[in-house]
Amino acid sequence: MAAPLPRMTQEQSRAWLALISTAELLPAALDAQLQRDADLTHYEFILLSTLQRGGAMRLSDLAAATNATLPRCSKVVSRLQQRGLLERAESTTDRRSVLLKLSRQGRRRLVLATPDHFATAHRLVLDRLTPAQLDALADALEPVVQALDPQQRFGPF
Repeated sequence: MAAPLPRMTQEQSRAWLALISTAELLPAALDAQLQRDADLTHYEFILLSTLQRGGAMRLSDLAAATNATLPRCSKVVSRLQQRGLLERAESTTDRRSVLLKLSRQGRRRLVLATPDHFATAHRLVLDRLTPAQLDALADALEPVVQALDPQQRFGPF
């Protein structure tokens, strides 16, 4: 006899469908805006932002901090380096390690891309919610993020 399938309440189903729909639709909308206005994908923007906040990083640390596989991160890093947005530097503490850092051009691209990207985040999400809804959204999602990323590889809140 097969085990019964778990069911969702009406409230759970509504919340789950809203979350899944947002998770599917929002990245595509952010990608479209960034590609149109800054010639960057959303992942490239996150990667450049991570380097700006954290300084020079090893590839494996950058992949973990951006929630990417090592091959994906490596491919994107190579592409960004070819475009002059990233530089590689030898580590002063470990000669075997290569550090990745923003180039001057990469920093400029990120600075120019940020206002339109933030405007899109406001238009699509932040301005559609009241301050109380924003607090409730953060309160609801922070435990989910903690369950998905207990080591905070993607970064603290």
